Order: sequence, then C-alpha cells, then structure tokens
Amino acid sequence: MEKDLTGMTFEQLESLVVTLGGKRYLAKYLFSFIHGKNAHIIEEITPLPKAFREKLVQQGYNIGRLQPVDQLIDPDGTIKFVFALHDHHHIEAVLLTDENRRKTLCISCQAGCRMGCTFCATGKLKFARNLTAGEIVDQVNQAVIACGKVNNVVYMGMGEPFDNYEATIDSIHILNHPDGFNIGQRHITVSTCGMPDSIRRFAGENLQVRLAVSLHAPSDDLRKTLMPVAGRDSIDQILTVVEEYQEQTGRRITFEYCMIKGFNDADHHARSLARKLKVIHASVNLIEYNSHSGCHYQSSSRNRIHRFLDVLQEAGIETMIRYKRGAGIKAACGQLGATQLEKH
Repeated sequence: MEKDLTGMTFEQLESLVVTLGGKRYLAKYLFSFIHGKNAHIIEEITPLPKAFREKLVQQGYNIGRLQPVDQLIDPDGTIKFVFALHDHHHIEAVLLTDENRRKTLCISCQAGCRMGCTFCATGKLKFARNLTAGEIVDQVNQAVIACGKVNNVVYMGMGEPFDNYEATIDSIHILNHPDGFNIGQRHITVSTCGMPDSIRRFAGENLQVRLAVSLHAPSDDLRKTLMPVAGRDSIDQILTVVEEYQEQTGRRITFEYCMIKGFNDADHHARSLARKLKVIHASVNLIEYNSHSGCHYQSSSRNRIHRFLDVLQEAGIETMIRYKRGAGIKAACGQLGATQLEKH
C-alpha cells in the first residue's frame, strides 16, 4: 500500500512527481483527479503526459479504492456504508443528514480497535490493523459518490484516531485541500479516548480541527470499568493536557459522555463531572447509549438524561444531548462492528 497515490498528501505528490522527473505542477492533476473526479486508474488522468503515466504504472503506483459491500438505510435517514479492504477486513462509515440537509460523515481509522472499551462493539472486535490515509479518505469519496457533497467529517467511527496518528493527520490534510474535497478544518472533528502525549502532539500541528475527548465517567475508578485505557491515563492527566492544548491553540474542547443506566447517570455523577470541568472552556455531549448483543449495558431513560443535562447546565457547563440515530441498522454510536461481532 506504500505506492497508493490516494493516501499521499498534495505535498507528498509534489515530491513524488519531481523525484520521477516530472514538473511540480503535475501533482495538481494527480490530486484533483483522485480526490475530485474519482479516478480509479492512473491512465484516466489524461492531463498527465502519457510517458509520465506509464512511468507511474511501471513503478507500481496505483489509485487505491475501497470495495463497497453494503449500504443500509435506517428509517430515520441514517445511512451505513460497509467497505471491504484489500485484505478482506471490513470497516464501516455512517452518514447523518440534519434538518438543514447538511451531511456529516462518521469515518473509521482502524479495522477493529485496541482500546477495548466495554460498551463499544468495535472495542470487542479484535484489532486487525491501522487504515492507511488513503483508506480513511476514500470513505469520504465513496459517500460523496453515493449521496453527494459531505459537509462535515467526524473521526468517530471504528478505531482510535490517535492510535493511527500519522495516517489520521495526512488524511485531514487531504480532505481539507482546496483541489480535493475542500472540507474546512473547522468542519472536521477528531475524537479520542484521551492519550495525553498525542493530544500534546496534536496541539503542535497548527490545525483548526475540532477535538473531542471521550470521558464517559467523572471518576477514574468508574472510567476504568468502561475504558481500559483509563488505567494508564487518569482523568486529571487528561484535563491537564487539555488545558495545555487550549492555551496553545485557543480551541474549544468537547467532552463526550455516554449515558448508561444505573452506572454513570446519577445526579452526583453530574455534579462531580461539573466540578472536574469548571475551569476548562468546554462543552459536553451527552450520548444516548446504543445497546448491542455484545454488551449488557442499557441506555439511561430520556428523563434521566434531561435531568443530567439540567445539573450540568445549572453548574454553567454548556451541554447538548445526542440522541441515537441509525440504531435499526447498527449504525449508532458504539454499534459499529456489531454485525461482525455477531458473526464471530
């Protein structure tokens, strides 16, 4: 996959073109045909000199594309795409359309996941491998082909983006480039389970991308029950690095909190969370939990979720509720990979 042109940033393509003896401007044709015109083979990029196209092919370069396997549509309008990778692993992406007809695509960055979160179907799948930048980006390309322009991209699908750091960063640059999808950085969100060292590194990327941190509990003991990674990095460590991130970037942070019945949804949990977050310029997304056969947890009632919201807002924490979408096709938050899990 190292010679897959789909996963190369514009600058990497420029370097490749020059190395192969071509004029630097040829990189624009390569990039725009791959990411703007859905070219599948190098021979389709006709603005390139024939001799240069032949040289690329002779040296083994190719345009990698995912293989669409399934496209499922929930009654609420949510669409789930299932893709096969070249080595037969499967990944999923989810397209959400809001009331203003804006489309948000939730994409995956790994086949499986190493984090092992107990409430997440993907976390219960065995980790297969990291996706390449091209495999991450082509999820957007495939969704655009099927459903038209995508307005927002969120790295909230299968896998932990910061566990596949370089490919995640390269894919952001590709998606943002004006000669390709031209998705504004502020319309891209990266979600992480924590990973303080990676958050520090991310702060130095000089990106305007939104950052979301999956917290899901107000205390380390409770969080460890849900997220094994919490045994390595405490909530206080994460909040400290988040403050550093904000000082360096001026960017606001979103904390994600999955509402699980009888586990993390009591008033005292909300008050404890508010105390933790009071010094941070942040908002909280309360996520309605989505059950699946691989897990015994149940969602909090909507009345309980609203009460939790009230407690946080009374404490001055900006809070929103994210109701489940796509649950009927196992496309809701925490359900990606559930169908694969049931087959194992």
